[in-house]
Formats: sequence, structure tokens, C-alpha cells
Amino acid sequence: MKATALLRLGRNVSQLESVAAFYQRALGFQPVGPAAADPLLAAILGLERVILLRLRLGAQEIELSECFPKGAAYPMSGRANDLFFQHIAIVTQDISASCGQVVRLGAEAISRNGPAQLPASSGGVSAFKFRDPDGHPLEFLQFPDRAACAAAEFDHSAISVSNIARTTAFFAELGLVVRSQQVNHGPEQDALDGLPDVTVDVVALQPARPSPHVELLGYRSPNNGLALPYSPADICADRLIFGAADGGLRLLRDPDGHVILLDGR
Repeated sequence: MKATALLRLGRNVSQLESVAAFYQRALGFQPVGPAAADPLLAAILGLERVILLRLRLGAQEIELSECFPKGAAYPMSGRANDLFFQHIAIVTQDISASCGQVVRLGAEAISRNGPAQLPASSGGVSAFKFRDPDGHPLEFLQFPDRAACAAAEFDHSAISVSNIARTTAFFAELGLVVRSQQVNHGPEQDALDGLPDVTVDVVALQPARPSPHVELLGYRSPNNGLALPYSPADICADRLIFGAADGGLRLLRDPDGHVILLDGR
């Protein structure tokens, strides 16, 4: 089964109403429709019940889910090089204003000293990482080309992996291709990640159809952090949800345990 496009990101939350309110007030997402149960997804995940609420930002969607029974809380000591780390990168035209707004509305900064201006060798973007009220990581991006920031939407979801080549091969089997690759390091990257002496491989993978892409983050330094045997109901168990041409719903895990859904419904 091949993935056609990254349809949305699924994100477990502790309380659907309160976390959805943060995404709407702080980030500008809007509900696509009312919250609803998804019995087939609950069965695939091995849960009694899952209540979903889809939110849209520009042309992109995320899917907040409250699971029953509930899973473990997000490990609040989690760092960017931990293998359960997964963030959503949101494009903004004014990163300073966006950072100030989310912090006022309850976000916790991951990055040190506000937005980091990365060097040209790392793309030249301004970036800032932070956490939502449940601990999920997010990132703001402001591109050097202001025209590229015209649409407020999410650009990609990034996952920390233990072996770049192995995970690239896994996603290649699903039909994703390498769009770019680079090595990020230096004091700006340290400040962005809130970690010391960072050197990280960044590989961007593009699905077959236009959509947000997936980034693999392979930390050479600091070495790979914590790996958790997390369950699909845990707050840290984000789901990359891809379209599929042949129908149905299929659950996969990448080599580091990140949850993948192929949704052809």
C-alpha cells in the first residue's frame, strides 16, 4: 500500500475542548466540523473509543483525538533528540509576534532566547520551538522569502529517528522521495533545540501528491535520547496520516515506533 499525500497529523490530547481552544486562540486553527467518534480508528488502535476533532489552518489539517481509556501523559522531560519527539512546523509572517502570542496563551518555550535565525547553510529560516498545554512540540517558521510566508499553514511534521538511512528506506517503501538533505549545527541550532552542541541530519521526504512533507531528524550530537514503548493512546503518540489509493485503514510503525496511518476511506 502506497501513501499518496500527508492528509493531516493526528495528535492525542488530554481534554479535547481545552486543547482545541489553545490551537484556535493561539495558532489560528478553525474547526472543520463537530467532534465525532471514529469506531474504526478506535478498533485499529485497540481502544474502546476515540473522539476526533479536525482543525484547519489554511489548506492543512490536524486531527485532535481524545482516547478512552486514556494513555500516559507526555514526558515533560522530553527533548528534541528523544525518539518520540515529533513536531508540527507552522509558517508565520511575523515570528516575533507569533511567539509572544503563544507564550501569553499558555505555551512553554523549547527554544532559548526567542526565535533563532539559522545560517544560510541551514536554510536561513527564523524558527522557534515550543510546547502546547499537553507538552506536544510545535515550531514556527519564517522563511527569508516573505512571499513564501503568505499562507498561514503547516509546512511539515518532523520526527527524531535513530538511523536516517533505515527510516528513509521505510518511507521510500511508502512512496515518499527525498526532497532535500542537510546537516544543521552551530549556536543558532543549539538555541533552537534548547540543547548543547547540536549536530543534526535533516532529511525532507515528499509524498507523491502535493502536501506537507515529513522531516527526519537524526541527531549525531547529542546522541539519540530516550525511546519509549508508547501505546497508540499515549499523549506523545502522534500519527502521520497519509492518503491511500486502495481504501481502508491500516496502522504501521516506522523503525523507531512512530505511528503511521494509511487512510483510504
